[in-house]
Amino acid sequence: MPTLKTAKPGDTVRVVKIGGEGPVKRRIMEMGITKGIEVSVRKVAPLGDPVEVTVRGYELSLRKADAELIEVEGVS
Repeated sequence: MPTLKTAKPGDTVRVVKIGGEGPVKRRIMEMGITKGIEVSVRKVAPLGDPVEVTVRGYELSLRKADAELIEVEGVS
């Protein structure tokens, strides 16, 4: 399954599942990334870390390791 890490700038994807356990998963969900929400990828740093996304109307930067835990659909 594709992850948010594989999405390219300009893609809008829908979150299918959030991996990880305990505090890591909770922190991602507290940032507003939950199952079913749409996420737009704005920028990806040259080395892939961080990934800048728009979620629920605000901008958010995610570490590559966190983006890899977020399974998405609709990656173009």
